[in-house]
Amino acid sequence: MMWNISRKAVHDSVQLHPGWSVPGSGLAAEGSLQNELAGSSNEAILNKMSQELVPASRVALTGEYGAVAYRCEWQPADVVLSYAGRTSIKSKRGPKQLAPHPNIIRVLRAFTSSVPLLPGALVDYPDVLPPRLHPEGLGHGRTLFLVMKNYPCTLRQYLHTNTPSPRLATMMMLQLLEGVDHLVQQGIAHRDLKSDNILMELDPDGCPWLVITDFGCCLADENIGLHLPFSSWYVDRGGNGCLMAPEVSTACPGPRAVIDYSKADAWAVGAIAYEIFGLVNPFYGQGKAHLESRNYEEAQLPALPKLVPPDARQLVRALLQREASKRPSARVAANVLHLSLWGEHILPLKNLKLDKMVGWLLQQSAATLLANRLTAKCCVETKMKMLFLANLECEALCQAALLLCSWRAAL
Repeated sequence: MMWNISRKAVHDSVQLHPGWSVPGSGLAAEGSLQNELAGSSNEAILNKMSQELVPASRVALTGEYGAVAYRCEWQPADVVLSYAGRTSIKSKRGPKQLAPHPNIIRVLRAFTSSVPLLPGALVDYPDVLPPRLHPEGLGHGRTLFLVMKNYPCTLRQYLHTNTPSPRLATMMMLQLLEGVDHLVQQGIAHRDLKSDNILMELDPDGCPWLVITDFGCCLADENIGLHLPFSSWYVDRGGNGCLMAPEVSTACPGPRAVIDYSKADAWAVGAIAYEIFGLVNPFYGQGKAHLESRNYEEAQLPALPKLVPPDARQLVRALLQREASKRPSARVAANVLHLSLWGEHILPLKNLKLDKMVGWLLQQSAATLLANRLTAKCCVETKMKMLFLANLECEALCQAALLLCSWRAAL
């Protein structure tokens, strides 16, 4: 068994995650050491870190380590936890459980166990170690471990050594939008999207496949959905203040104040797109080039390289509009890129009619199904077409086509 450390910033602090990978298994485990407030009992840890389990499978908590925490059809309002034969009610409405999606991490197994002393722990994060491992440590003795597929690197690590072609970069941005759209459809906001929280691997053709991970800051409440009552400054608005959408970063608390997160993650994808297309994220860093979501003006957004497809350039600017009402949804934005990538034969038509669109969609369906059956391993392009066809919605597709036509007419 091998151990590795991954570091990530949450709430402007550094959170250290111990992880291990089993050679040849394709699995990796990650455990959180930020459990000073979680307590050391299984139930206390799961209560405190329940957001991490939003992308967990239905069997993630079964077995010798302990718990089942899923709502059943005959018990829609209760969450049942069992430990060593004892059963208790956690809450009336816990965090939602996310349906699987190819661009979102899947937690295959979750369990609580003792905090291990990893190599370098006494230097890197001594304060969060339990007293049995470090006399001056403030952490508890147990923590939550998540078992997931082992991905080679994060998006940030990949972009540090690789420069994807404009087409590949466009497909990478598209994958993030598909993942975010799935979250929105499930009534969940990630609230901590950044290149460190996106894992990736390469398909047989060398095309990156991205998955969104780390749901520790997500909004996944059955009662409020994507609309968070913001009654005071003590209400948690999510992590990573640099990539908070304007409607979140500028929100003021009050008795009737509500933050709408339905387009907040899509805004973050627009900011991350700068990194994907080879530039520095304008919302990171310091100096004159640094922008803040609270007060930037759209005219201050840096221009993307000319090699970036015009449709993608326009979409990034549209996603970064300050007013959420003017911003396209993640579904519409994803459709824009789908049409831009695969719909070149129909978009130039001056009078784009429904029958032409339906004919093109049928053609795409047949070609995609054939490509999926003829290849042993499905490539990224085929997977993206399958997602597009699986999420077809007439209104969102028409909005995307109108956006593209208007942008191209203005050139």
